[in-house]
Parts: sequence; C-alpha cells; structure tokens
Amino acid sequence: MKNSIIIVAIIFSIAIIVLGLTIGNSYKYKYEISNTINVTGNAKKDFESDLVKWTAYYSRKSADLSQASEKLKEDRGLVRDFLLENGIKEDEISFKAIDIRKDYTQSYDNAGNSYSSFSGYVLTQYVSVESQDLDKVTQASREISELISKEVELSSNPPSYFYSRLEDLKLELISQASENAKARADNIAKESSAKIKSLSSADLGVFQITGQNDNEDFSYGGVFNTSSRNKTAHITVKARYLLK
Repeated sequence: MKNSIIIVAIIFSIAIIVLGLTIGNSYKYKYEISNTINVTGNAKKDFESDLVKWTAYYSRKSADLSQASEKLKEDRGLVRDFLLENGIKEDEISFKAIDIRKDYTQSYDNAGNSYSSFSGYVLTQYVSVESQDLDKVTQASREISELISKEVELSSNPPSYFYSRLEDLKLELISQASENAKARADNIAKESSAKIKSLSSADLGVFQITGQNDNEDFSYGGVFNTSSRNKTAHITVKARYLLK
C-alpha cells in the first residue's frame, strides 16, 4: 500500500513538471509571436533587353502544287535578300519547314445544299530572326512592307525582346529587397524603442517584368513583358523579425 502511494506521488510530480514546461513553452511562443515585426521589402530595376526575336511568314496558293512551290521558293529568296540587305547576319536567319494544306471552297446548289470543292494548295513558310543587334532587327521589322510591294504575301509579327542575364538580375533584386525589408524593420523597431533580435521567416514574392513606364498590372503568376525593349523588373520579400 505504501509503495502504491509513492508511485502515485511520483507520477503526479512528473505530470506537474510536464504541465509547467508546456505552459512555459506556450507562453514563450505567444510572447515571441506578439513581439515581432512583419515587413515587406521591395526592389525594382530598369534594364534594356539584349536579345530580339522576330518572326514572319509568307504563303502562296495555286491549284498546281509545283507552281505554288516555285513561287514560294522565289519568295524565300526575296525575304532572305531583304534581311541581308538590312544588316541581318546569315546565321541569325532561320527558315522553317514548309506547311502544305489543301484549301476548299464552300458552295451551295440550287436546292440549298452545301458542298466543298478543291480550290488549290496553300503553301506557308515561317522565317525567324534571333539577334543581339536590336536596332537592325527592329528597323527591318518596320520596313518589311517593301516585300509586299514585290508581291510577297507576307505577314509579320511584332519583335519580342528578351534579357539573357535574367537569373543574375533576379539574385540582385532579391538581395536588394531583403536589405530593404531589414531597413524597414530597423526603422519601425527604432521608432518603437525596440531592437531587432533575428529574422524569423522570409517569403519571396513573384518576379514581375513590365514595360518601362507602362501601366501594366501585376498578376498572381507573374508578368513577363516581351513587347517592350526597355523593361522594369520588380520583386518583393515578406519578412518577419523577432524583437529583443
């Protein structure tokens, strides 16, 4: 009986100690959470693209496949000559495989029934230019109408502008945004007569690239502008700091 009383007393004592530790840790956690500063640091940088990609396509239609092919071959020569004359290098020009499809015309008989009739072959070929000489490619894209005057049935897309050192730019902005967050936290702590103890957590925001001086809205998944030659990169860092 005496042994049972001793065992119960030991178990009760251990339970009291565990409860005390649990309450102490909970209070410490609550204290740390309530003594924090949450800030958002941001950074942005203007930069100029260093790579341009431009695509266009031309097509020919004829009931005779060989004739359409010959005409398309002539168009290819005119397109190539135009690009070279405008300072585009040979190795910067790429011609894609020719796409061939049959075209049909929808007609109706006297009874109102519709039927399709073969109207010819349509041959289409894409040409793309990728270069670091942004000025020459941009200028060539603006003067492409010269080929239309030579009866080349050509359609051109606007140039797309890219930056080859994007990863380096990201790392630079993350560092700047982190420094900005720390400076904001230090300022808030100073005004509150407190001091920063340590960084508790940090979350990286979405990397956004917009056209310079454009009123583009940020998106949840990130904006990646390719239409503007001059761009602005943005990034945010959300940080939580513990106070002493």
